Amino acid sequence: MRSLMTIETPSRPAGLPHAVFLQRVADEPATSPDVRLGQGAFLTLRFVDLLSPDREPPTPDVFRYQWAATERYCAELAGEGTEAAHLSGIVRATGEAHQTGDLHFLAPALFAYGLYLEQESHLEEAEDVLRTMVRVGQTRLRASGMISAWLRLGRVLRMQTDFDGALEAYAQAGRLASTAGDRQSVLLSRVGQCNVIHFRGNLAEGEAAWRALLADATAEGFRTIQAQAEHGLGTTLDRRGQPQEGVPHLWRAYELYEDEQTRLRALGDLGTLLLSIGQVVDAEQALNEVVRRGNAPDNLANAKIELMHCASYRRDRVSFERWRERALDHCVQSSPNIRTDYHLKMGVGFARFENYGRAEQELRRALDIATTHDLHEFVFRIERLIDKLRDCASHHELAGAAPEPVNPTKALREVSASLAALGD
Repeated sequence: MRSLMTIETPSRPAGLPHAVFLQRVADEPATSPDVRLGQGAFLTLRFVDLLSPDREPPTPDVFRYQWAATERYCAELAGEGTEAAHLSGIVRATGEAHQTGDLHFLAPALFAYGLYLEQESHLEEAEDVLRTMVRVGQTRLRASGMISAWLRLGRVLRMQTDFDGALEAYAQAGRLASTAGDRQSVLLSRVGQCNVIHFRGNLAEGEAAWRALLADATAEGFRTIQAQAEHGLGTTLDRRGQPQEGVPHLWRAYELYEDEQTRLRALGDLGTLLLSIGQVVDAEQALNEVVRRGNAPDNLANAKIELMHCASYRRDRVSFERWRERALDHCVQSSPNIRTDYHLKMGVGFARFENYGRAEQELRRALDIATTHDLHEFVFRIERLIDKLRDCASHHELAGAAPEPVNPTKALREVSASLAALGD
């Protein structure tokens, strides 16, 4: 097994380092705050590079000059919100790290900035920051910091569909964790690898990997990882065409998670799955609970969209209009996949109420968003629905595009009873 000293680190990128932040100049007017923040990030990370062990240490005068220049530029950004605060924090931490030789405060500052960029969907920029953290830190950071950086880098690469890169990042995290004797992080690296397999579409392999992880996490008593494995297994079974088998796994994930918002994400996924098998009452019970207790914008948006879908499924026009308006409040600023789903399910709803002109308008809006953002699976589904809408004989088929309720298994009845109790 490789030691901490021999774990691979990202090599210095070819071309101009951190140029990804200068891409904002091409996307926004040169005087916009976003462009100025991008330039500030570029300067800040070039300043951090002075600490990299793969380059000659700067002379004290050179370091002081670049420190002062970077700090002055970041000070001019002080009124530009959260990102500006992250940059100022990184500059301070870099100066302290150079003076003390201790990167203890720099690693959290870089990690927090990478997390912020990820949450803002600046994924290439988040990748750049995390790679900088790993390259500059190498053997000088605590094992826990390096493990966290590799795990987060794996997630960011997976979200960019760089699946090979994501698998290698998760594997690096696992090797570091194994060397450090951090068994929980070893299992977390496997969670990441399972997610990559799932999103790659290798569902049979994914199911086997989730089951193996669930067995190990249960045997070793890692409750949160059990919850993640149950959640992953439930969604994988659904995608494999076994939604009834997936239901109890999603409910167990809800029971095992300790963080409230993560619990509600599992409950939202459960509601969506229940609707897909025609268990509309149970689905509404789960989704209403998400709306009642949740505050994460994307989860609330998804829950309200599904409740709108439930209402059109039941042909309840009043509830459909109510949830359509409530969902709109969260969808305007949501990610492209959520906005696409909103217009798609509005289109299906209007078709169910025989307003075919409005149905086609909403489906075309959904198609525009999906096409613009390369959401290929959505594009395929929406084009098929539009084709059906053009064919008068298919109007009824489109409007009734929902499964009949299944004959519930014992496990499904138990989940139904638990959801009813939850509502009470």
